[in-house]
This record gives sequence, C-alpha cells and structure tokens, in this order.
Amino acid sequence: MIIVIANQKGGVGKTTTAINLAAGLAALKKKVLLIDLDPQSNSSLSFLEPEALNGGAYELFADPDRSTDELIYETRVANLSVIPARISLAKLEAKLIGDFDAAFKLRDRLEKLKGKFDIIVIDTPPTLGILTANAMVAENHIIIPIQSSYFALEGTDDLLETVERIRSRPNPDLNLLGVVVTLFDRRTTISKDVEAHIRSVFGKKAFNTVISRSVRLEESPAHKMPIFDYAPRSSGAIEYQSLSKEVLKRA
Repeated sequence: MIIVIANQKGGVGKTTTAINLAAGLAALKKKVLLIDLDPQSNSSLSFLEPEALNGGAYELFADPDRSTDELIYETRVANLSVIPARISLAKLEAKLIGDFDAAFKLRDRLEKLKGKFDIIVIDTPPTLGILTANAMVAENHIIIPIQSSYFALEGTDDLLETVERIRSRPNPDLNLLGVVVTLFDRRTTISKDVEAHIRSVFGKKAFNTVISRSVRLEESPAHKMPIFDYAPRSSGAIEYQSLSKEVLKRA
C-alpha cells in the first residue's frame, strides 16, 4: 500500500503528518518506508543526519542503475526506514522535462519495493509539479491535510482536479483516502467553523481525528524524533496514533 500526503499549499502540516503517520503505522507493527520528495528535506532531517547521506530520492529518479536498496536508510524508530531528500532534488523537475515517461519513473522504481514494505508513505513538495504527479501515479491512496484557518480550502480544487486527471488515465486506482484537519485550535471559533465547513464539503472523506496545534509537534523534528518518542503523552501523540488506526481501517 502506498499513501501520498499532498497539498500544494505550504504550512498546512503536510510534512508533520507524513513523519508522524509513518511513525504511527510503524508503531502498529507495520513495516514502513517514508519517501521524502520535498527538496526542503524536513521529513529526512527529522530522522537522519545530512552528512550521513549518500544518495536518496534524487538518485531514485535520475540514476536507474543505482540499487534502490542503497538509497534506503534505517532510522532509530523500529519498523521505519527512509529514502531521504536533498537539495539536489530541486533540480530534478528541469532534468525530467521532455522525458516521455517522466510521470512514471517513481512507479517503475517502487515496483521492486512493494514486497519489502507493508506501507510506503510519500511526503510531497508544496506544488503540483512533476514530483507530486509521480507520487500520485505511483500510489494507491492520497491523504490531504487541511489547516483549520480562514483560507483552508484555497487551492484544494486544483489538487482535486489533478487527482481526477491522474485517475482518468495513468492511475485509475488512485483513491482519496481522506482529508485530515490540522493545526486545529479548540480555543477559537474560526477553527471550529472551518472544521465544520471541511466536513460539510468532504463528508465521510474527512477523518474523525483532528490534529491540534501543538508546541510539542513543532519541537519534535529538532530532536530527530517523531512525536511518539519525544512527547508520548502529548495531544499530538494521541491524535496521530488515532489517525494511524483510522488510516489502516480505511485502506
């Protein structure tokens, strides 16, 4: 099973969700691979030291002779491995322009990994470019994190239109697994109103679990830990554990 976390709008908790969903699924005894396709590398840096990296997502696309196994790094989290991003990934879109099979490169490479992992989670860049398209062509499921703010649904129509285009031709198996409300502030009326609006738009596709705004969630990547290790009793740990269980039930 491949799950892509995508939203072309930045600052919505996309990478936080990728990191902690991957760790949450690993805690549920699933063998998980997290692939970081965001050149900002935040998912990678949450688990690995940059000086320890010798290849990653860029080589996954650009160097077909490189063994996929060489690009996978173990983490301190049991059952969780990472294919990291580096800044070189930012140059990849220009390199792939004109390739007739540009949108299929990731799918072809992941075919060899499907039997080695129960779940592959892909963190995408905050764009609808070739990297995000590759992730959608390769995947079974997409999860869209949406921030509980006034402009929450801005740009979501473009993302859903892209999902439909990819579903219509290169990947008919692409499924919107759900949307998750993030950065929720229970103290404010606007957060509650936006959550209600998201649920009215997406209906049953909205996960029951809501991810609250949390200082602990913001701090944990700096300590190279998922929230379950950094603050296991925090609201963030409880909520991402709940989301992980919901994902397994839906998938």
